[in-house]
Amino acid sequence: MRKIVSSTIMSLDNFVANTSGDLRMFKVEEEFFDMSQALTDAADTALYGKGTYSIMQAYWPTAANQPDASTHDKEHSLWYNHVKKYVLSTTMKDSEAPNTTIIRENVVEELKKLKQQEGRNIQIFGSPGVVRSLTQVGLIDEYWIFIFPVIIGNGIPLFKDINQQIDLTLVSGKLMTSGAAALHYIRK
Repeated sequence: MRKIVSSTIMSLDNFVANTSGDLRMFKVEEEFFDMSQALTDAADTALYGKGTYSIMQAYWPTAANQPDASTHDKEHSLWYNHVKKYVLSTTMKDSEAPNTTIIRENVVEELKKLKQQEGRNIQIFGSPGVVRSLTQVGLIDEYWIFIFPVIIGNGIPLFKDINQQIDLTLVSGKLMTSGAAALHYIRK
């Protein structure tokens, strides 16, 4: 069975962005990109919410073609352009982007079917609303949480309105040179 793996950056006080959606307080470096690359290497499918997909779609399809594109940008752009992408949204219109499917209804059933198909991991980058919803119904198998040394005070929380206890096991933890802690958990 395929796994759904979530990868999220967040502040020490549980926010993935400030109230306007700004992420610039998270100082990502090569070490973070290397860890992200390992996640994409293990995945052939991406899963997004509407907001994160819009951000990704605005940048990654052409990121590798930019004259100042970094190695990470080239690698991630190549991955993004070739993987199957699923967007969870009840309001998004059909996408003309290649390899993109919008799931509007029966989300749990559709994702369970997707997990049963042959393939590698199903990767979620960001998409806090999707992470919350799928955590609530027990569909996320692994969490990669990158906690950055910043307190935002107010913003978009990663975990809120979870109405049950969810036990996790810490698989690995690493203190990155940026001061961020990379934590890898699996659901018990």
